[in-house]
Amino acid sequence: MARRIHPSGSAPALPSREQILAFIAESPGKVGKREIAQAFGIKGGDKIGLKRLLKEIEDAGAIERGRGGLSRAGALPPVVLADILSRDRDGELIAKPAQWEGEGEAPRILVAVPRGRRGAGPAPGLGDRALIRVAADPESPGRYTGRVIKVIGKNRAEIIGIYRASREGGRIEPVEKRSQGREIAIPPGEEGEARDGDLVSVSVERETRFGLPRGRVRERLGTLGSEKAVSLIALHLHNIPHVFPQAVIDEADAVKKATLRGREDWRDRPLLTIDPPDAKDHDDAVMGEPDPDPNNPGGVIVTVAIADVAAYVRPGSALDREALLRGNSVYFPDRVVPMLPERISNDLCSLREAEDRPALAVRMVFSADGAKRRHSFHRVIMRSRAKLAYAQAQAAIDGRPDEKTGPLLASVLRPLYDAYEVLKKGRDSRGPLALDLPERKVLLTPEGGVDRVIVPERLEAHRLIEEFMIQANVAAAETLEKAKSPLIYRVHDEPALEKMRMLGEVLASIGIKLPKEGALRPALFNRILLSVAETEHSTFINEVVLRSQAQAVYSSQNLGHFGLNLRRYAHFTSPIRRYADLIVHRALIAAEGFGKDGLPADVTAGLLEQIGEQISAAERRAMAAERETIDRLIAAHLADKVGATFSGQISGVTRSGLFVKLDETGADGFVPVSTLGADYFRHEEGRHALVGDRTGESFRLGDRVEVRLVEAAAVAGALRFELLSEGRPAGGRGSAGRKFGKGPRPKAGKPGPGKPKFGKAPARAAAKATAGRSTPTRHRGSRG
Repeated sequence: MARRIHPSGSAPALPSREQILAFIAESPGKVGKREIAQAFGIKGGDKIGLKRLLKEIEDAGAIERGRGGLSRAGALPPVVLADILSRDRDGELIAKPAQWEGEGEAPRILVAVPRGRRGAGPAPGLGDRALIRVAADPESPGRYTGRVIKVIGKNRAEIIGIYRASREGGRIEPVEKRSQGREIAIPPGEEGEARDGDLVSVSVERETRFGLPRGRVRERLGTLGSEKAVSLIALHLHNIPHVFPQAVIDEADAVKKATLRGREDWRDRPLLTIDPPDAKDHDDAVMGEPDPDPNNPGGVIVTVAIADVAAYVRPGSALDREALLRGNSVYFPDRVVPMLPERISNDLCSLREAEDRPALAVRMVFSADGAKRRHSFHRVIMRSRAKLAYAQAQAAIDGRPDEKTGPLLASVLRPLYDAYEVLKKGRDSRGPLALDLPERKVLLTPEGGVDRVIVPERLEAHRLIEEFMIQANVAAAETLEKAKSPLIYRVHDEPALEKMRMLGEVLASIGIKLPKEGALRPALFNRILLSVAETEHSTFINEVVLRSQAQAVYSSQNLGHFGLNLRRYAHFTSPIRRYADLIVHRALIAAEGFGKDGLPADVTAGLLEQIGEQISAAERRAMAAERETIDRLIAAHLADKVGATFSGQISGVTRSGLFVKLDETGADGFVPVSTLGADYFRHEEGRHALVGDRTGESFRLGDRVEVRLVEAAAVAGALRFELLSEGRPAGGRGSAGRKFGKGPRPKAGKPGPGKPKFGKAPARAAAKATAGRSTPTRHRGSRG
């Protein structure tokens, strides 16, 4: 690396922040204050200023300090232990770090294998673990190239794919996007029980740089003709446990129903459940009533009862070990993979209508302005008065009761909604982050295909349940903190200053100035969102604000919840489907003296921190699997619509091209940069845009566009589009979307049969905004 040289005789000035970041990114070895000072010729007293500057950059979250010295935040160290997972279309190896603690998915490393490795040990191949020296691409953060130093372990890679039979044996079509186009040959006799079209797992037996690798079918997983095949792909790709061991089933079957012993009898209280119409397990029941205390005029009492899973799943049991392994339930359009067996989740712990069930309940008293005055926890036996759907409850309040809700309207539902009106005042005063990003839901046909994609209406009934659950979660955290009990918090840190700087650059491009001073609060973002609410920039800015947020995780250390604007927050309301909530239940049982099945006395904050890391990883795994399954279903749905045109919005901008989200289905597809036109387009990360060098034409995140579907890879869940819209003119702020009047848009370098299609595009998870982000509007997350 070239040393920075200052003009002779001039006192060296401190390098800029950008120069320091570039130097750290480009340095192949350890970087610290000493190396930076040497590179920029800083001596004597100027080193004090350098130290202060480095501390400011570190506090801003742009760099991190570790054993290997300084590195860019979220960056890889100079040498990493990595697993070689696939090849690109040019035959180059692709690796990922064996351990990754950064946000989102681990970065990919394009591995160059040195030629003439005589005496250097075995050549690396798929499935191997190796020490790799990496170098960051200074023009594209998050991209790395690497060179193998040493192969640590020769492993046989397992690949999931579709078996295609032939006279010479067969071939495997990998289902992962990163492996698209790289088939595996199956010699005669190595196909096992696989039949043409089956989903199989394959071990790579022989790997070569050129030509197809050879493999052996290890297991037949199912057939693509089955209605649950698509979710089965995600389960195997992400190694999600989905078959309960017999010991776990036996333990669940042997469980005896909880009794009134040691519990309060709440069976006469008008608690009811409000859930989606297709819900099979009901883990929360609610009620609201006016507070009769004359010292609390206009106040209300809100009660939330949660299924008492801790009564059946004891610490250290087979049920407990399996629940921790799974971490959470996983939800696909065609199935649910539960954290607990159905005997527990759908029967004993489901708060069924008119059936006695054990619960852990919190009774909260609020003043007329929505401020909580006090709360108390109770271990009870309850009996749900009714099982209602969101729309059903809302219709009753809106004047359209049915046979079930009519008798409940005056005595149960109206007091419930009146209590929510009080809690809304407290919520509005608190000011949580108010992102407006509607979620789509995929509805399937009886055969398992996509029927249609809808955006469910957001009702007051949804918001009521969400706010009740939030308040119950806060109460749980407060009680455990007061008892000095270890617990697992749900934490959502404030955005890093580096992300705020990038957000400021984006806002500046549309004429909005981000304040440089003042406390960072959700209200700041809400003012920004409100200012663009009725403009063309609304969706774009909502997406960018979401991307600026930190990732919500589980931790024994309290960092607060920035998005909800809460100082303390713990998940308590869904122990059927989240292990974190089960831990909080056990902690409450121990802290309140509710029984001997609480959190063991020897559980430390350190152990809970490890559990928090494990279940946070399981949550990210589940979200990726759910997202990819929807991608595959929609890609299959669109496979017979190749050539059709669609309206959409640019949802991601990368160096390789654009991601476009279709309006009708919410599907994301890729537009390779090589197909945009005759100009050379440069990725400007700060603007979230691709900008033409010659014309200045640009395509930016949030722009409205028209596209033509060119290719749909159903098994991989990948779509490739051709852009039909012009970009923004140089210096213009108008939205893209103006169509060419005559014929298709001119192309340059359009991929032909032998050129890369999906293989050169980065994994979509790296470009999607919502992966792993915490927003108060997510249904399953917002219920607790």
